Amino acid sequence: QVQLVESGGGLVQAGGSLRLSCAASGRTFSIYAMAWFRQAPGKEREFVAAITRSGGNTYYADSVKGRFTISRDNAKNTMYLQMNSLKPEDTAVYYCAADRYTGGSHLEGDYVYWGQGTQVTVSS
Repeated sequence: QVQLVESGGGLVQAGGSLRLSCAASGRTFSIYAMAWFRQAPGKEREFVAAITRSGGNTYYADSVKGRFTISRDNAKNTMYLQMNSLKPEDTAVYYCAADRYTGGSHLEGDYVYWGQGTQVTVSS
């Protein structure tokens, strides 16, 4: 098993930046593909970005492509989401997720392990 803890959320003005972190403990971090999802009030949870075990491949939702960057540091057991040019519609609770068998899936059901989430609020 792996335990995931997100951090780095907060309140930021539109156009600003935030960097989210997802710290993992438990089994070897590098065996897990990782992803970020988000859930806005009144909406379903949606895919944001994913990264393969080595970090060699990344995938993004169209809504964040070119603004967000997912990365990981396997030596530090941590995944990151650099968010630039933030918009009010990026406001949501952001969750990190992990799974041993997916190869960078955008599907929520493909991830077994989830963090508790961190709130990101973008003001206009």
